[in-house]
Amino acid sequence: MANNSSVVGGESLMRKINYSVILVQVLIAIFLWINFLLITTFFMKDFFYTTMRYILFATTLLSDCLVLIITNVLLIFTYFRLTMQMWFCLVFYLLSTLYTFVTPVTLTSMTLERYVAICMPLRHAELCSTRSALHCILIIHGLSAIPCILDLFLFASAMINFHKQYRICSREVFTFHSWHGHLRSAVSQFYFLIICIIIVFAYVKIMKVAKAASGENKKSTWKGLRTVILHAFQLLLCLNQLWCPLIEAAILQIDFMLYVNVRYFNYITFYLAPRCMSPLIYGLRDDKDDKFFLALKYYALCGLYKNNSFHLTN
Repeated sequence: MANNSSVVGGESLMRKINYSVILVQVLIAIFLWINFLLITTFFMKDFFYTTMRYILFATTLLSDCLVLIITNVLLIFTYFRLTMQMWFCLVFYLLSTLYTFVTPVTLTSMTLERYVAICMPLRHAELCSTRSALHCILIIHGLSAIPCILDLFLFASAMINFHKQYRICSREVFTFHSWHGHLRSAVSQFYFLIICIIIVFAYVKIMKVAKAASGENKKSTWKGLRTVILHAFQLLLCLNQLWCPLIEAAILQIDFMLYVNVRYFNYITFYLAPRCMSPLIYGLRDDKDDKFFLALKYYALCGLYKNNSFHLTN
């Protein structure tokens, strides 16, 4: 009787996990389709790929797409318990780590761009040129690569034949000593602190300008402040994922099934949710004067949507 109950419970658990995996596949497919539409819109107009604001926006979209694809591949491999050679797993892990940091760092840069546009309008054209945007992207990837370099040093300290072994790919396999996890946590918390300081600084400065502005300037300033607030919420979700490994590692010591459920919740809330907010902030917000919104609406409806201001900017 106990055995029968065990089998039924096991089948129920497998069905629950199966539904969870299917839900993730549906969400990722939707987000990738939306991001693909936004990226296509970005490359359709030279105004977008010559404006720093939209260049950084496209960087977040590409980063989000890579993170979604890589983490989904690893999710499927883990679900079906498929193993891979550790050097190949390391490539997946480093790319995932790199672009996990690229998104919040890029969002911080976008917030600073809004700060320059509102608080230093006379220098905006100089500081936020296309060349500056390309330099900024290089700096973003350089800063985001620091945790990856640390992981490479940790990987170099592993056993000689470790890279030839076949295992299920996850970040836990690269934690050879407990202090490795503490080091990663310390780096993540440092990034969290610096980004929070920058966001608060930009918000306070823009708020002061918004209160002092009047007329059209006031409308434009409050619009920029709203964008910064949305970025701050998106960054909060992104930065929380930097804490997830620490929380999951502690829960794993308590109960394995609780660990599985918490990890699934973290993946949906802190990995998928922030990556669906980019369309909300720049592509799908209700702003009749926003050029990107008009272009997106035009291409999404296959040219059926007509707007004079959109055609004037062609």
